[in-house]
Amino acid sequence: MEYTIQGLSKLAGVSARTLRYYDEIDLLKPCRINSSGYRIYGSKEVNMLQQILFYKELGLELLQIKKILYQKDFNRLEALTGHLKALKEKQTRVDLLIKNVTKTILEEEGKRKMSDQEKFEGLKHKLIKENEKSYGKEIREKFGEDVVKESNAKLLSITQKEYGDMEALGKTIREALEKAVINHVLPDSEEGKKIASLHKKWLSYTWKQYSKEAHKNLVEMYVADERFTAYYDAKVKGCAAFLRDAVHNDCSE
Repeated sequence: MEYTIQGLSKLAGVSARTLRYYDEIDLLKPCRINSSGYRIYGSKEVNMLQQILFYKELGLELLQIKKILYQKDFNRLEALTGHLKALKEKQTRVDLLIKNVTKTILEEEGKRKMSDQEKFEGLKHKLIKENEKSYGKEIREKFGEDVVKESNAKLLSITQKEYGDMEALGKTIREALEKAVINHVLPDSEEGKKIASLHKKWLSYTWKQYSKEAHKNLVEMYVADERFTAYYDAKVKGCAAFLRDAVHNDCSE
């Protein structure tokens, strides 16, 4: 079946203006232009628009979606399977937040009491989601699926106090790194060893088992991946490199 731009707009629940924009940026082109100058869309374009809307729902930007859809090896079935998995994960997170908010309302009404663990459950899931979106692929490639799952499970198991301690320790590490770089402290100094030790402690909140090799691999990523570097170097350039060198030195002793 074929559709005009107005017909497809009504079918998909998107504006005709949006479809014209997708055409302009070569994200979704009509299959043809009829004799009256109207854009005409066929089944292939309908399927493509469905994929675009799926990816938008998952939070991807249009340029990212375009890059994915126009890969030579793009497989629609694999993409749909991936969408289903992601949506189920999203549903799980939303269901958890709904339960969390519902419990909080009941507590505010004096109808039940919430444990600290319950109060914090939704926020920890949010952190895992954000980490997954930003670094999930790279972390899995570096450490493997099982390690990531174990780390997420341990994060979910920690108490509210432990989570607060982990956040505070992370802030302490960043401040210590900035001070060390500004003062031209050497990574193999006592201060460098202290920072490496604090970072090891910080990892213990989410790592099931510590290893020097994994620690060294992680801090290598802090320098190799510009997103990690930007996090540590946000205020003072060189913090990520200092942490890497400090950890390598500490793990070599």
